[in-house]
Amino acid sequence: MADIPGENEQDTGLSESAPHYHGHRERLRSRFREAGADAVSDYELLELVLFRAIPQRDIKPLAKELIAKFGSFGEAVAAAPKRLAEIKGMGDAAITELKIVQAAASRLARGEVKKRTILSSWQSVIDYCRTTMAYEDKEQFRLLFLDKRNQLIADEVQQVGTVDHTPVYPREVVKRALELSATALILVHNHPSGDPTPSRADIQMTQSIVNVAKPLGIAVHDHIIVGKEGHASFKGLKLI
Repeated sequence: MADIPGENEQDTGLSESAPHYHGHRERLRSRFREAGADAVSDYELLELVLFRAIPQRDIKPLAKELIAKFGSFGEAVAAAPKRLAEIKGMGDAAITELKIVQAAASRLARGEVKKRTILSSWQSVIDYCRTTMAYEDKEQFRLLFLDKRNQLIADEVQQVGTVDHTPVYPREVVKRALELSATALILVHNHPSGDPTPSRADIQMTQSIVNVAKPLGIAVHDHIIVGKEGHASFKGLKLI
């Protein structure tokens, strides 16, 4: 069934004459095709993503509002569906388009990680961790399980916590590594505050995992903390 304007999207009062918004859309698409992604701003990239979901409306004001509320293209795409729905004009179809983009970015980044040994493609690991976790509004604790060649066996989110805390159980971490026959781990978690600086609790938790894993022949290569403002590596900070 064809979409009826206003059926899947809330009425924003942004309707324009067809020549106006169709002309704008084609100009924006042409600029993207001819000059590439760097030629469009964050809000314009959001427009390009949302064109299919909102076919009969000028959505430039909506795209600008998303950037104003969330801060950037990445933060808007990664925002929780409930928060996106608070924006007038963001119906199910529009939210789904943004979530598709988020999933595609994560899938592409994960593909880069799986191509080569983890330790020889470290920037790909960082990019993947930031893509999947940096903009989450709750803390997640992720484990990358590696084999003896330092290739990825599995990538799992072990725990999801609150905005500033995730319970982590070292023995459960090591138990899962043994189940997968992993010989090394990379620990990853996010700081929703944006600041990736390790806390005292982060340092203590990491050392506990190292202490349980080492006697069983499982190495902890690093603990990476990601946030909107960047990332921190325990190995780089000489904390591991």
